[in-house]
Amino acid sequence: MPSPRAKPAAYPPRAAAAADPRVAERERMALGWLHTAHFLTSAPQLEHLPPLGLPEIAFVGRSNAGKSTAINTLTQQTRLAFASKTPGRTQHINLFGIGKQKVDDAVLADLPGYGYAAVPREAKLRWQRVMGNYLMTRENLRGVVLMCDPRHGLTELDEILLDVIRPRVEQGLKFLVLLTKADKLTRSEGAKVLSITRLQAGGGEVKLFSALKKQGVGEAAELLWRWVHPEDAEAPAAAPKPPPPAEGA
Repeated sequence: MPSPRAKPAAYPPRAAAAADPRVAERERMALGWLHTAHFLTSAPQLEHLPPLGLPEIAFVGRSNAGKSTAINTLTQQTRLAFASKTPGRTQHINLFGIGKQKVDDAVLADLPGYGYAAVPREAKLRWQRVMGNYLMTRENLRGVVLMCDPRHGLTELDEILLDVIRPRVEQGLKFLVLLTKADKLTRSEGAKVLSITRLQAGGGEVKLFSALKKQGVGEAAELLWRWVHPEDAEAPAAAPKPPPPAEGA
């Protein structure tokens, strides 16, 4: 009998959420939504993926950039995404459904890490073709989250990936760079790499992220939720009710 899923983690609110209860509520709602993530299927080739027809968010990044850890942190699950003991060896696209009340309304796609030196050249080329085809042709792809170790910055392979998706970004594809392992940076180092990566990203959003310190978790979750639910995100917040008139007015 499967063990019950743990309750979503209660992450400390960031400054903006603490100052505005509406922001904090949106982040809590987004984290609760992501916590429903569950495994759907795994495929070695694009043609083996089912045409689910739901908005899809792809997670990509170099091996050892913290992709699996980021997915597990965002979904508040410990073993949803697996990190291979040999980085770069696992070359399947893994799909996870998300949606409240057991009705999926979106899919997370975990793409294998790239750039690991020990992988044979033929395997690298094959996977580059699979990834390129996925990013360029997957019709229901709504957004891409690129994991990057800020101590190394965007590499040549990361920039190649950006070039691949740039035409789709110009057509409305959402794009986010998560600077993982941000806890290893000082405040000034974090501000510097954030500024540099924003220039390199060319239209995508960039956020500092730390699974250890839970930095940027609620903020990233709320952004992914808005990608999938733009109609809810654009709805104006209810205006506060005016105070009752003073007696005798």
